Amino acid sequence: MGVLLLQSRDNRGRLYIVSTGPGNLLHMTPRALKALGEAECVIGNGFYLDLVMPMLAGKEVIRSSMGREVDRAKKALALSEDRVVAMVSGGDAGIYGMASIVLEVAERSGTAVPVEVVPGITAAVSAASRLGSPLSGDYVTMSLSDLLTPWEEIERRLDLAFQMRVPVVLYNPRSRGRPHNLGAAIGIARRHLPAETPVGVVRNAYREGEERLITTLGEFEDHFAFVDMHSIVFVGGEETRIWRDEGDERGIITPRGYHRKYVY
Repeated sequence: MGVLLLQSRDNRGRLYIVSTGPGNLLHMTPRALKALGEAECVIGNGFYLDLVMPMLAGKEVIRSSMGREVDRAKKALALSEDRVVAMVSGGDAGIYGMASIVLEVAERSGTAVPVEVVPGITAAVSAASRLGSPLSGDYVTMSLSDLLTPWEEIERRLDLAFQMRVPVVLYNPRSRGRPHNLGAAIGIARRHLPAETPVGVVRNAYREGEERLITTLGEFEDHFAFVDMHSIVFVGGEETRIWRDEGDERGIITPRGYHRKYVY
């Protein structure tokens, strides 16, 4: 756990960037719950605030919409000059979350507010647990959102990632504004991986309405409608397999390599 002090200061204000994990309070760290408990004011996107609402009684709550991340960061830092403030961020704040923009704004403004990033369970980890063990070794995470990264660069990175033939986790896979990005990504995957490669999707991991889908790369296109922005997509690597028990589909496993060293 680290507190970033841009300058020495004596007053009581501070900012916690609190990672909420998948959204279920049982999957938040004790440190994250303590930071929320200490906060006088909590700010964040309305969706993530709703997930932690039982922790917010008696606190000032400031709701912000998607696309207002810079304004949210500035507001949180300003409030933290003389108050204890928590900004909530889904999953892990340092992975496609709010930590980077808050620290960038803090750096450029020269603020003396102490900022602590409180880690959490990122979506790849929570969703993977609902499939079995698809990420037991090396893997790559990629976001298909081109709001902050040009699509040409995303395509370049996807091509390199799938060439590695390790599992690839796709964040922000399919939205109403960019429904075709998932198809483009899967098209790149099929250049490098066989049609039998396992694909798993988990929607609303550890939240109300949780669903999962297990299919193959060759058949996945028929299931694109299942995927939305609350989903995480796993494209297996060269050793990934679907785990079956007496013919019933149980989950996805990517062996770590114990079979090469031990007999079991």
